[in-house]
Amino acid sequence: MEAFLISTGIVALAEIGDKTQLLAFILAAKFRKPLPIVVGILVATIANHSFAGALGSWITSLMGPETLRWVLGVSFIAMAIWTLIPDKFDAEDARLTRFGVFGTTLVAFFLAEMGDKTQVATIALAAQYHAFFSVVAGTTLGMMIANVPAVLLGDRIAHRMPVRLVHAIAAAIFALLGVATLLGAGERFGF
Repeated sequence: MEAFLISTGIVALAEIGDKTQLLAFILAAKFRKPLPIVVGILVATIANHSFAGALGSWITSLMGPETLRWVLGVSFIAMAIWTLIPDKFDAEDARLTRFGVFGTTLVAFFLAEMGDKTQVATIALAAQYHAFFSVVAGTTLGMMIANVPAVLLGDRIAHRMPVRLVHAIAAAIFALLGVATLLGAGERFGF
């Protein structure tokens, strides 16, 4: 349950102001059809985060416990720093309209998530917790918590959200996870 809750919270916070949330705002404004956009986000996130979770699980089989602890600890601290750097949205991510609303959302979100903070976080969390399904379910729920309101409420909430504060909270959580991992908090999980 811990893996699910931490994964959900971290990704929901890290996603605020992220380029994929900006993409959700743009798709909602462009198409004005929330249901296929939300379903496209869900399917793209499940696919992307399942791949990332599998990669994180696989990584644990390649490293010894001590090496893995250091790699994960430093990775979480790097994620904290990365979370504080504002994302830039690439207009190319939204130029796939020939695939329809659902297809455009699916392809754009999947591609936008490649190498993104939340994908890297999913890899690290899956490696940390050895709980593929809990982590993927949690990170997917976190993405939906951040992006569904963006699709449904659009610009009405975009300017009212304290993005810097939310990013600072997410960064603090990543940093705490990193320090806790480096201090051996993950030893109960076998590394």
